[in-house]
Amino acid sequence: MNIILTTLNAKYIHTNLAIRSLKAYAQPEYEPVLTEYTIKDPILNIVADIHQKKPKIVGFSLYIWNIEESLKVIRTLKKTNPDLIIIAGGPEVTYDYDKWLEKVPEIDVIVIGEGERTFKQLLDYYARKIDLTEVQGIAYIENGIFKATPPGPKLDLREVPSPFRFHEDLPHLSNRVTYIETSRGCPFSCQFCLSSIEVGVRYFNREAIKDDIRYLMKNGAKTIKFVDRTFNISRSYAMEMFQFLIDEHVPGTVFQFEITGDIMRPEVINFLNENAPAGLFRFEIGVQSTNDLTNELVKRRQNFEKLSRTVTMVKEGGKIAQHLDLIAGLPEEDYNSFRRTFNDVFAMRPEELQLGFLKLLRGTGLRIQAEQYGYTYIDEAPYEILSNNVLTFDEILQIKQTEDVLEKYWNDNRMPRTIEYIVSHVFETPFDFFQQFGTYWETRGWSRIGHQLQDLYTRLQAFLEETERGDMNIIRSLMKIDYLAHHSFQPRHIWWDVELDANELTSLEQRILQDEQYLKDIITPTRLTERNIRKHTFITPINVRPNGDDAMEYSMEKGYLITLFCRGHKPQFRFMRESIRSTDKIAMDSITVR
Repeated sequence: MNIILTTLNAKYIHTNLAIRSLKAYAQPEYEPVLTEYTIKDPILNIVADIHQKKPKIVGFSLYIWNIEESLKVIRTLKKTNPDLIIIAGGPEVTYDYDKWLEKVPEIDVIVIGEGERTFKQLLDYYARKIDLTEVQGIAYIENGIFKATPPGPKLDLREVPSPFRFHEDLPHLSNRVTYIETSRGCPFSCQFCLSSIEVGVRYFNREAIKDDIRYLMKNGAKTIKFVDRTFNISRSYAMEMFQFLIDEHVPGTVFQFEITGDIMRPEVINFLNENAPAGLFRFEIGVQSTNDLTNELVKRRQNFEKLSRTVTMVKEGGKIAQHLDLIAGLPEEDYNSFRRTFNDVFAMRPEELQLGFLKLLRGTGLRIQAEQYGYTYIDEAPYEILSNNVLTFDEILQIKQTEDVLEKYWNDNRMPRTIEYIVSHVFETPFDFFQQFGTYWETRGWSRIGHQLQDLYTRLQAFLEETERGDMNIIRSLMKIDYLAHHSFQPRHIWWDVELDANELTSLEQRILQDEQYLKDIITPTRLTERNIRKHTFITPINVRPNGDDAMEYSMEKGYLITLFCRGHKPQFRFMRESIRSTDKIAMDSITVR
């Protein structure tokens, strides 16, 4: 019996844990073939690839991000082979399964909820070992009549086989994200989240999980993401796993976790700050809203003061990057309230701030209560809202414009010093900057065209000059530092006009070559001389003198930024005072720019 398990991932680098879990559970009696595609792949290419494998059964793993494209594949597959058996599972069809069977008659059976045991029982049925009524947790239509069987007991996760030992996955471990779960379920009841529907938390076998992680690291896995909804719900368990990963990690591997910030104990953070290698861990923390009423309405218990303490302690430790999430469109969170939420969270300066929009997922409490809060939303996945009783569609569009430039100018870390100055000294609040710049960006059609690094600088400068915001002498100087810090080699293009003539540049280069201490301190491929200095250095006037190790603090002083490039090293910066007399020994201040 030829069986295929498949899905359409959002990106090539993603992998699907569900179909691997189904295959592991089905073995050794059955040997499903795993095949993955992306939502960008042409439908006919996917259909042709599956068809040529001559399957009898194809199982699809369905989510909000792939349901629409997957249905096109399913319908086309059935046209090529009406006898093909199509089984659908996943969170997108677990709820409203009767409607899905009516809407998509090409689906033969829907697996409801946890799928490992049910899928294997279905294979037993198609192998004529059991009757269809003996399969637990399925929905189907028989002779025009809708039928469903009750789900079986929850799996004992300590006994399920590993989904990480397939030979065909080994060549891809180093360039794809590996998803791993150590628990299922969530202790919280957030009404916008599907995880709140399953009561209680169940854990996999800890030692087996550790063996899987050892195996993955040994075979080249670089990014391992834990999909546990609240990894740190058990402090003792989280500490045990953190200690294990610190002790046995392979250099170059990164582990990502979804963390509930307000229950993270200070002693856990102190332990990580003291013991975790920099870059080993990455935390994703869902804040969603800082509005107390909103959190109460969606049954989300959150102590923002404790959450802030966690984020601040982690950030000060400098070991762990943090990704914080917000959701626009939650009940009673109007435009001004969301502005406060954004500013509350941005004040912590997370490395990344993800601005998302409420999606009324099937099966969630908010979808059931949609009429109560006046929600209008897109009928098809991902069911994103258009408005509610306190937030208009126009306001949502404004927030979306904010999201676009937030991603480009903050999350991508393209100009940290410049943006920090702008949000701290130029605009009333960080949200106002991102929102107003986002609207400016959209009105010029930039969201519909590509951009290079220098485009980000010229467009920001155009916005600030046209709106007459900020001291451009300071801003341009900080932009120059940020721009040059992003180059490993002498930049071929600069976004500003050349400000030094040939004679002035030569004079400055001579000063540098006369400074023995400078030549001793810098790292160069060879000693700087009159013949090669221009190849390795870049000099430009600036109006600020950076102070401190990270160049985030500065004072107003005219001078020159000297940037030296050496293969294999970050750019090396010095500040040269403009007021130095030609007869004086040159004095240059070292700048460390991350």
